[in-house]
Amino acid sequence: MKDVIKEAAIQIGSGGSAGFAEVCLMHPLDLIKTRLQLQQGKAMNRPEYYSGVLDCIRKMYRNEGFWSYYKGIVPPILAETPKRAVKFFTFEQYKQFFLFGSPTPTPVTFSLAGLGAGITEAILVNPFEVIKVTLQSNRATGTQVPSTWIVTKDILKKHGIGSRGLFKGVSATIWRNGLFNMVYFGFYHSVKGWLPVDEDPLQEFFHKVLIGFISGSLASCINIPFDVAKSRIQGPQPLAGQIKYTGTFQSLSLVYREEGFLALYKGLVPKVMRLGPGGAIMLVVYDYVHLLLTAKFDTH
Repeated sequence: MKDVIKEAAIQIGSGGSAGFAEVCLMHPLDLIKTRLQLQQGKAMNRPEYYSGVLDCIRKMYRNEGFWSYYKGIVPPILAETPKRAVKFFTFEQYKQFFLFGSPTPTPVTFSLAGLGAGITEAILVNPFEVIKVTLQSNRATGTQVPSTWIVTKDILKKHGIGSRGLFKGVSATIWRNGLFNMVYFGFYHSVKGWLPVDEDPLQEFFHKVLIGFISGSLASCINIPFDVAKSRIQGPQPLAGQIKYTGTFQSLSLVYREEGFLALYKGLVPKVMRLGPGGAIMLVVYDYVHLLLTAKFDTH
């Protein structure tokens, strides 16, 4: 029993470390992704419209300053360590559940365990996502930018914790995180298991980075429509007092009808730029911190 608790603590510590490292390095790209996803229609000579990643970076810097790239970072920092800890810990637990009698995990085991971990993660993290998107969509500068606490109080006061409050868009978050983690973990662990371990530690490190990068990029391409739906539901609505985006598939259908198929992939470039390397960072940090903690505390 003592060894089980110690191993669980190592999994949680490794996952938390992986999440903290990833969010600190990659948050600006998450913000740019959200800004692009919230845009509706065509530019029509609107000066506030972002034509792409570089245009968004330039206009944000010019209009809102350097620190605007870190708007909404407090909720992910507060959530990321426990979120990733839960993600990696529950993945390990679900892995045992989905063995289906096999002595070793299979690609199906990894994929289903990733799906379960993603759904669990989504439910826990959704309130932080609502607050983060609200902050990221705010184009104010300097002291005009509301604090995380003020935004949280405002959401709670106006809408509470229900489907219009902190759990707004939870179904889209479940679809987004569930699909991402199913592909992410399924691909990474399956491919890593097929490849022989390289005796050169540096080569082995780069192998893991490459597999992690591909895993994060592939998962991002597959779940991006649900990420767009989530941003539309959780972000500011086009007309004050009217809720245009109400549910996951209603939002997907609306975006497709009004803006076309490619609109479902808005923000894909910064998302891949973030979650490709970000996915590699998380998995590699998790693997190495897990090895370090295991050696330190010697669970066996």
